[in-house]
Amino acid sequence: MPRVAWALTGSGHFFAETLDLIAGWGDRVDLFLSAAGEEVLLQYGYDLDAIRATHRVFRDGASSAPPVGLFYQGHYHTVVVAPATSNTVAKCVLGIADTLVTNIFAQAGKCRIPSIVFACDSAPYHLTDAPGGPVEVYPRRVDLENTEKLAAFEETKVVTDLAALKRSVAARMHAEGSHV
Repeated sequence: MPRVAWALTGSGHFFAETLDLIAGWGDRVDLFLSAAGEEVLLQYGYDLDAIRATHRVFRDGASSAPPVGLFYQGHYHTVVVAPATSNTVAKCVLGIADTLVTNIFAQAGKCRIPSIVFACDSAPYHLTDAPGGPVEVYPRRVDLENTEKLAAFEETKVVTDLAALKRSVAARMHAEGSHV
């Protein structure tokens, strides 16, 4: 049965909550880590080996991103990029596919696989939890504009809060017959 390809970028915005959501879907989710996503995972105190016990994990280690071939073989029904940094959003908007995460987003689009992107920089201000405590963030106008542009992409749903992320993933799982 096709699965969800979930990409983690270098954002810490709702990071713990996102990992809880991933854990709730169990082995129906494969993780794709950008190099920065792997760094953030460790910064927030998560054990990659423990995550591997319940999920397949693909790391950003090769220039050609070999795991993208799985998208052409029907392994995935949905791509989730959550949380997504403004850097990842900008690259996706410009069609730059130079990391594992941006490459799977691009390949999903080419295969007409729906994507859900939890864009962190979607409001002029937000408070986020960092490893050292809460941090105030003021996204730049370009970051907000890129989030809007990405929302106009075909087969792409941009969500801007955790509740919308939960609903959107649940709807895709339900549509594909993979209920909780």
